[in-house]
Formats: sequence, C-alpha cells, structure tokens
Amino acid sequence: MGAMPQPPAPRKTTGRPARISRTEILRTALRIVTDEGVARLTMRRLASEVGSTPMALYHHVRDKEELLLLLLDDYAAQHLHRPSTAPTEPRERVIAAATAIHEVLADCPWVVEVLTADDLMSKSALWFVEQIVDGLTACGLTLESAVHGYRAIWYYTAGEIVIRTTAAHRRAADDRPTYRERVFTDLDPDELPRLAEVSDRWAPLTAQDIYVHGLTALVNGLLARPD
Repeated sequence: MGAMPQPPAPRKTTGRPARISRTEILRTALRIVTDEGVARLTMRRLASEVGSTPMALYHHVRDKEELLLLLLDDYAAQHLHRPSTAPTEPRERVIAAATAIHEVLADCPWVVEVLTADDLMSKSALWFVEQIVDGLTACGLTLESAVHGYRAIWYYTAGEIVIRTTAAHRRAADDRPTYRERVFTDLDPDELPRLAEVSDRWAPLTAQDIYVHGLTALVNGLLARPD
C-alpha cells in the first residue's frame, strides 16, 4: 500500500502588522520628548519605536501637531488640577491661576517648548486661562485688555521657564565660563558703573526664583494703567 499523500504545507502569509494603540503611541512620544526634546519627535521615528509604519500612525493621529496636543492634554489632565477653593479677590485669583500654571510647567520644560509655538493650547488648561481673563475683567479691564493682559502674563511665564531651563542645561553640559561671565569679569566701571558693581553677584542674583514677585508686579502694572 502506497504512502498517504501529505497535505500541502500551509502558505506563509505576512499578515497584518501588530495593532498599536493610542496609549502606546502617546507613551512612546512622551518618552522621546522628555528625553530628547520636541525637535527629535517625528512620525517616522515614532513609528519605528512602536514597531509600526508612519501610515499606521495616521489612523490614530492626524499629524505631529495633533500628537503634541494630545500629549499636552494628557499631561495637563494629570498634573494641572483645579483647586478646591480659589481666592475670592480677583487680583489674587489671577496670580494664583498663573502660579499654578508656572508650577506645573516648570517641572516639564518640553511642554513649554510646545506651547511657545503660541497656537497650541491644552483644553485642560483653559480653566486657568479663564480665571486670569475673568479676574482681570473683574478688576476693571475690558475683555480685550484682559486678553492682552493674559498674553503678557503667559509670555512672562513661558519665557521665565524657557530661559531658566536652557541655562540649566547649558551649565550641566559645559562647565566652562559662559560668554556673559567672561564679559562681566572685565567691565569698565566708568562706562557701566552699576553692572560693574554687581558683576560678581550677577549670576546668583539672576538665579533666584522671583517668579511670583515679578508676576505680582506685572499684574499690578496691568491693572494700574488706564484701560
């Protein structure tokens, strides 16, 4: 009796690529921007990290801008919490809301790098923006001037964090004297008497955290000027 014929070997198929989730995409994107900065996040790089293709990512996010918005919303939702009680005095409410934004963003500089594009806004942060704008109007500014006031507060907040963070990174990467330090060691007291007098204390003075002091002065100035 002859041998029974063997069934044909199953055909090998490439199959569909492994399914990826939005959670996995956001988690990987967050790691990239946290460790390396926003500039190093690309859809091609992200696809490679999650074992997929750029085309597959576009089923979850439209583009890099939307991806950054999702990261912002996720981060703000986790860290930027509305207080159980807020100051009743509108000027103090403005300062409290701006300080809350500053405290959260100062711990995550990549967020500021995204927000400084000025056209990306986290929905979770809008309540705090509302407190600032509403507080300024309650102090007597028109709505238009209150929006301008919020913008000035935001520029001060973002700028303070960006400059402080950039300086810290530079010091960590290079311990050589900075250009400013080299210049300040040889100031002409006849031409620049005040700077020469404070030159040896400039670095520690400018390193002090005076955000709230500056914010208070800024808010007072915004409310003191005619609307």
